[in-house]
Amino acid sequence: MIESNTRRRKAQAIILRKMLETGIRVGSNGRYYSEEIEIPDISISRALNVDRRVVRQTADLILSNPNLVNIFTKLTPITFFKDVAHYFGFTVIIITSQAERPGIISEVTSIMAKNKLIIRQAVADDPELNKEPKLTLIIEGEVPSEVISELQNIKVVKSLTIVK
Repeated sequence: MIESNTRRRKAQAIILRKMLETGIRVGSNGRYYSEEIEIPDISISRALNVDRRVVRQTADLILSNPNLVNIFTKLTPITFFKDVAHYFGFTVIIITSQAERPGIISEVTSIMAKNKLIIRQAVADDPELNKEPKLTLIIEGEVPSEVISELQNIKVVKSLTIVK
């Protein structure tokens, strides 16, 4: 979808991808927002190392294309506890799996439920946006070693990292 709308505009593709990753949206006024906080064009330009005019042109492109309007005017950022989980006493589990094989989320959540562990947050990367997508779980408290072993034994799991 991004490629078909930015075939000859590499910088615009960079902007659209970052908007999808971060939940930045374009308002009907052509301005960029994170929730209700306006983000100046120059800030996006500097952060992504693209020309400020391309940032403006990208907003115009979005507002002129009904398919892009449907997506890029409705994005919302989410809070992600991964880097602050330890301050709350949570454990972070990062699982890399075979993205083309379904079922990783259901298998992992079944194991957590069976062991009465509380999942505070689960974030799965989009395989189209990330070359090696990960499932990141924020678990309340400690995760017993037998649960970690069970997770490692899931057939589609390539790697598992625990962060305390």
